[in-house]
Amino acid sequence: MAKKKKAVKAVAKKPAKKTVARKMAARRRTAPVSRAKSASSGKGTLLSVAAGFTVNDIEKSMAWYRDVLGFKVKERWERDGTLHGAEMSAGDVAFYLGQDDWKMGRDRVKGVGTRMYITTGPRIGRLADNIKARGGTLTQELREDWGMRTFSVEDPDGYRMTFMFPLKK
Repeated sequence: MAKKKKAVKAVAKKPAKKTVARKMAARRRTAPVSRAKSASSGKGTLLSVAAGFTVNDIEKSMAWYRDVLGFKVKERWERDGTLHGAEMSAGDVAFYLGQDDWKMGRDRVKGVGTRMYITTGPRIGRLADNIKARGGTLTQELREDWGMRTFSVEDPDGYRMTFMFPLKK
């Protein structure tokens, strides 16, 4: 037993640099496990994103996302009986629409310089056809480019969206 204590003391007396180096090496070896664990727990990792759009006419925008794109109204935000916004969702995709309060002027241009990229399943052609059948206009028809099948639309306020499905080769 005395020998075990000496061994422990001998380890404890080793230079700090070597101990730190060993700890760092151990962390590097276990990093993938730690990252996977953190992704599932949400610690230190981004898990989702949702776009928020300021719109000119909340009712018109909600109708477009619902009736043209096929989104559902997940939540409505009202204050004193006035609709101020809504969460529109389809699958794991969410858009937050907020009624413009006009503090920045009524002629403010919206949607400039923005584009949302939305990944879909393999039935992207059917999605494009459904949007057209419900009165939507594609700003880019369905095509294959850069390893993707894509099409694009623009909402009533000029926010651009490209729907895409990655092609496997």
